[in-house]
Amino acid sequence: MRSSLSSPITPRTALIALNAVSGLAPRTAFKLSQQEDFWPRLLNTSSEEAARALNISEKAVINLVNFPARDFKDQETARAEALGCRIVTILDDDYPLRLRDITDPPIVLYVQGSIPASDEVVLAIVGSRLATSYGLGIAERFAMRIVEAGAAVISGMARGIDAAAHKGALKARGRTIGVLGCGLDIVYPVQNKELYSQVAERGCLISEFPLGAEPYPYNFPRRNRIVSALSHGVVVVEANIRSGALITAEFALEQGREVYAVPGHIDSLQSRGPHELVRHGAKLIMSVEDIFEDIPALQLQPELFPVGKPVRPVKPADLTNDELKVITILDGDECSFDSLVARSGLPVPVLMGVCLSLQLRRLVRELPGKVYKAVSLTG
Repeated sequence: MRSSLSSPITPRTALIALNAVSGLAPRTAFKLSQQEDFWPRLLNTSSEEAARALNISEKAVINLVNFPARDFKDQETARAEALGCRIVTILDDDYPLRLRDITDPPIVLYVQGSIPASDEVVLAIVGSRLATSYGLGIAERFAMRIVEAGAAVISGMARGIDAAAHKGALKARGRTIGVLGCGLDIVYPVQNKELYSQVAERGCLISEFPLGAEPYPYNFPRRNRIVSALSHGVVVVEANIRSGALITAEFALEQGREVYAVPGHIDSLQSRGPHELVRHGAKLIMSVEDIFEDIPALQLQPELFPVGKPVRPVKPADLTNDELKVITILDGDECSFDSLVARSGLPVPVLMGVCLSLQLRRLVRELPGKVYKAVSLTG
């Protein structure tokens, strides 16, 4: 195995191999790939000396020395082709420009579908795996509206908000991009198997992890930096304070992307993340139109949820006290949001959540200028 490293290998082959060596950060792996003879030189250096010289662990050095670089590259390429994906390195022309600009870009991407073009508008929707029905509905609806306006939706293929966002984009026959925290040949979580197939067929799947890589917890923060970097902005729908969605938001801020937060009920744990983001300067949004104010290239098309009958018959008993209060105020009258605040006496974050919930159930319609109009209850 060591004799196969006696002559230099190409930087691209080195990148694909180094990306699969345990214990190497992308930045370190890239620097190593630029040294044609670094692998053969390791054979004549002690593990301790090499670890000091390369600023990596001795275990990583041992992994490097024993790694079959050339064989791996050929085998990995064949496996990728059999799966229907391709391997893109940071040295390739089709590597995404948006990823080149971040401080720690992935050195290798496994891609199934078409990578977002530099001029393609992409918006991320992220949030809790333990989302409420309110959050799931908002994520799906926002995704539908975003792709209707001509943008793509990107998320992390996880349960909860991520899955709802992907489903919304697909439902509206739009494009969606899933970034994985494992190899492209592994479906995680398993309940997303059908969704995985749909995104692969009609959108794009991306991973920086080699084929066969398991979904270890420490993979997901790395995945999140790709989600934010490929987007123009990140929409956080629901998240608790320790949610990975907030890590994505932090990456977005570091990368110069916008962060948008959807308000929720103040007594919900899943609202704490978005509300904390707003407290620290994220843009609070009550509709997709609030996002599009920052992206003039997008033009919103006619409402996907037109005024008409609710999704199902709704009785006053089905509504919360706050929802019923808003419906009563809007009965037969149009009302601005500021007027709703004054007349309802509800705190602004609570009222925002109520309005979004009523819109989702097609009981209230938002008109231009943040003016609201009720749809008559039936049943």
